Amino acid sequence: VSQVLGVPAHVWMTTMVGRTACRGLDAQVAANISQYFFNKLVSNIKNGDTAVADMTKFEPNTWEKDAKGVGLVDAPRGGLGHWIHIKDGRSANYQCIVPSTWNACPKTAANEHGAYEDSMIDTKVKIADKPLEILKVIHSFDPCLACATHLYNKKGEKIVSVNTDALCK
Repeated sequence: VSQVLGVPAHVWMTTMVGRTACRGLDAQVAANISQYFFNKLVSNIKNGDTAVADMTKFEPNTWEKDAKGVGLVDAPRGGLGHWIHIKDGRSANYQCIVPSTWNACPKTAANEHGAYEDSMIDTKVKIADKPLEILKVIHSFDPCLACATHLYNKKGEKIVSVNTDALCK
């Protein structure tokens, strides 16, 4: 991309077009990796190895009754974190912080802008009552926003359900 544009990566990668181009490059890398694993799977099957997972690790009766777990990964949209506390064999607390949460955050404790805020600096809006440029910039982060929220009480009864997207019903 830098060769095509004739500018170094740090110039274009932090822009709306750069984020979109990076998503395309990421898809290309994912396709190549998927092909590698597919070929490996076919080779294993041809050689008689049909096991695809060690399912003993997914048997709840083998798990600790009290445990805490953390899973962190750099996902396509950014940092993804899962935290769980299991007590008496049941989920006592579960928390998930998704990339869009980090990207949409306001200023940090160090008074730094969140990713969305930072990307808005110097963004020129041509028509004030139709800020299409802002929409394009935010969409370039490919935000994953909840389209529905369902609240339940301790008895498992639904308190309220809010849908913001017709497809979530």
